[in-house]
Amino acid sequence: MDVVTVWEEIPQFACEHDEARFWVAHRIDAKLMEESIINADQAESTTITLRIDPRMLARIKRLARSRYLNYQSMIKQWISERMENELRGRDR
Repeated sequence: MDVVTVWEEIPQFACEHDEARFWVAHRIDAKLMEESIINADQAESTTITLRIDPRMLARIKRLARSRYLNYQSMIKQWISERMENELRGRDR
């Protein structure tokens, strides 16, 4: 399995199928992920409280672990993607 050591090694994917094929053969270096989390934590942010069903949170954490992600970062990514989709839909 190839290890991605810099973000630039990850190509732009034409479709989810291409992305899935890429990730079957690659994984992100743990140091790269740690640096990203540290850099993200340095960015300005506001802390919020969000109540989530414990079973749902456990499933989210398992999914994040399988992707070598911090579960909170993955949730923020999901929210960001959904917000972009909603805003794009409104512009039509």
